[in-house]
Amino acid sequence: MGEEGTEGTVHLLCLAASSGVPLFCRSSRGGTPARQQLPFSIIGSLNGVHMFGQNLDVQLSSARTEDTIVVWKSFHDSITLIVLSSEEGTSELRLERLLQMIFGAMVLLVGLEELTNIRNVERLKKELRASYRLIDSFLVDSELIGDLTQCVDCMVSPEGSLLQEALSGFAEAAGTAFVSLVVSGRVVAATESWWRLGTPEAVLLPWLVGSLPPQAARDYPVYLPHGSPTLLDRWWQPLLDPLRACLSLGPRALPAGFPLHTDILGLLLLHLELKRCLFTVEPSGNKEPSPGQRRHLLRSFYALVTATHFPPEPGQQEKVENAACLAQVPRACYQVSGTEEPGSGWRLVALHLGPRLLLLLLSAQSPTHGLRGLATHTLHALTPLL
Repeated sequence: MGEEGTEGTVHLLCLAASSGVPLFCRSSRGGTPARQQLPFSIIGSLNGVHMFGQNLDVQLSSARTEDTIVVWKSFHDSITLIVLSSEEGTSELRLERLLQMIFGAMVLLVGLEELTNIRNVERLKKELRASYRLIDSFLVDSELIGDLTQCVDCMVSPEGSLLQEALSGFAEAAGTAFVSLVVSGRVVAATESWWRLGTPEAVLLPWLVGSLPPQAARDYPVYLPHGSPTLLDRWWQPLLDPLRACLSLGPRALPAGFPLHTDILGLLLLHLELKRCLFTVEPSGNKEPSPGQRRHLLRSFYALVTATHFPPEPGQQEKVENAACLAQVPRACYQVSGTEEPGSGWRLVALHLGPRLLLLLLSAQSPTHGLRGLATHTLHALTPLL
């Protein structure tokens, strides 16, 4: 979330829908947690205007002032979430998906029954504290993008098949079908049953692991099937070197030496049917712009093309009125961040082929007439990985 701007502030409010009682308020500023809280009068006004609209059968979903976007969303007529963002370049799509992930985080750690059947507000407030660390991870700067794309952040290991084999054997011995190997918040390998988890569970679980303090082993109950395996040494001791190799990949997410054009400063590859993605802004060393700026550019570009250019994602095709509409939608687009003068302005290009969507951030020297060809070549190279 922090990548949407450098100095902006984000406020997240959670209220009981029926009474308007605040359950919690979380904030970030410039991509880091903040203690700043909104006055109760402002919280009451924001909730009041939303409830006023509901009483008139008007659904208030968003509003925009000169420097702030406000988005409201109610869940199960029980919980109302409100987010205010003054971060530069933020979008309604970004904030809407943020609220979906926040509510998913609350369900993951508290349970849907507690949220839809509120018996004791003060007790619920205490129970929700367990979700603060995970919720805050969506408000601050992150190297991941699954919160926005709603796809699982993945990492490609050169020893992927070996790790997958060990993971499958470990899952069978542990007596559980839901196992994944997560490195730096990215899934390296997982069982078939784990991949069948729906959205947002498959995205939330790696984020939850990443938000916890480092531990050698941990039992952490969530509202999903889980086990408590005690067979770590047998399965993973022989694979310490491949596991260390995964750690060395870090935010690059791709094997060392994977061939990418030198103009590529960052990429986002999504498999929209499998709900998986590869995201990296560190394929080309220390070139400008900074990794934080690269993430900001790619996140903003993704929000733009998703909201305006490309057709609905798989599973939403019923919203398209007829086949003629599909024939007219674009499959590629590009944007120059800055001026069109030669040698200036970062290039951003998006290519949608089949179930895959590729976004590239390219250096200012990359010619615009070659963007689609470069994107097509890169997509073909990445296709076997995802």
